[in-house]
Amino acid sequence: MNNTNTALEVHPFTVSVSADDIADLHDRLDRTRLPQPSPSDDWDAGTPNSYLREAVEAWRAFDWPAAEARINSVPHFTTEIDGQTIHFVHVRSAHEGATPLLLAHTYPGSAIDYLDMIDRLVDPVAHGGRAEDAFDVVIPDAPGYGFSQPLSSSGWTSARVAAAYDRLMRGLGYDRYGVHGSDKGAMIARELGLLNPEGFLGLHVLQLFSFPSGDPAEFEKLEPGDYAGLEHMQWFQSVGGYNTMNASRPQTVAVGLSDSPIGLLAYSELFNSFGNGTSLVPMETILLEVSVNWFANAASGMGRSYLEDARIESEDRINEAPTGVAVFADDFQTIRVFAERDNSNIVHWSRFDEGGHFAALERPAVVADDIRAFFAGLLT
Repeated sequence: MNNTNTALEVHPFTVSVSADDIADLHDRLDRTRLPQPSPSDDWDAGTPNSYLREAVEAWRAFDWPAAEARINSVPHFTTEIDGQTIHFVHVRSAHEGATPLLLAHTYPGSAIDYLDMIDRLVDPVAHGGRAEDAFDVVIPDAPGYGFSQPLSSSGWTSARVAAAYDRLMRGLGYDRYGVHGSDKGAMIARELGLLNPEGFLGLHVLQLFSFPSGDPAEFEKLEPGDYAGLEHMQWFQSVGGYNTMNASRPQTVAVGLSDSPIGLLAYSELFNSFGNGTSLVPMETILLEVSVNWFANAASGMGRSYLEDARIESEDRINEAPTGVAVFADDFQTIRVFAERDNSNIVHWSRFDEGGHFAALERPAVVADDIRAFFAGLLT
């Protein structure tokens, strides 16, 4: 891909769901057929019926027109990169010299992951900050996610998405920028670090997915808290069956997720941290996220992103770009010994006692402030 500063053809976009589509959702919710309950009807074997009954009632009452108006309160656009329609939010700061920042979302999220962070980032003065810490914010839906539909081709690995995001920023006229990412977005952010294009400022992430190499010497450097992180990795592997399904048969599972709204919500149990009691994401926010995925019919593309990465041969490469990490108490615990092995320029490391995998939804002010602290340290 030619990552030049050539302008892109950009079109305004409005999220607009028809009354017929809203009525169809309500009809499907009214006809929900739940599975036979688990004997204990708890989260032990997956999303329980007790939770889903509550969710169906809340979804029936969910005010989509109000949510749509909130989504459309910021400017949306589409463009085409490498043959793929990319939907994105682009909010320019009123402050002179604002730093361009790309926000890369999670799975099973979309650009709306960051709605509550936008104003704090573009207008820090309104939140007690300094004008020089302002950002211009660009928030794309990754190909196959949100409104970046439909997928035009296969092969949209995290590395290819990263290259497309660089093209997006250049095409919007930015010759320098930084990136923040979480989950899938953190993987894409690290790919941008590996690409390290001219003018790339650095990456701030909530996770660096670095694991033990098998070298016993690595374990000698671990601190007591790191062992809890290893236990969390093992727990996540034991409950995160969606990883395997998405990485092997995403189109099969997408049949059910695209036909049953409550099936899509149940499969999005990561928003609830698989029911372990730590998630701070309220039901209203979960319904907003899942409604976007439902109306965009995004299940197939979201799942396929795992398949694309699983099919490539992994290559051990060191990320040398300036890197900041924010570790939240109830999220994947990035272990610094492993992270520094794979990322040679970690210059910022924060830990927070409250928040989990969806910290941007749970504690948006904390995430925004940590992003600001990281980039302020790079730019001073």
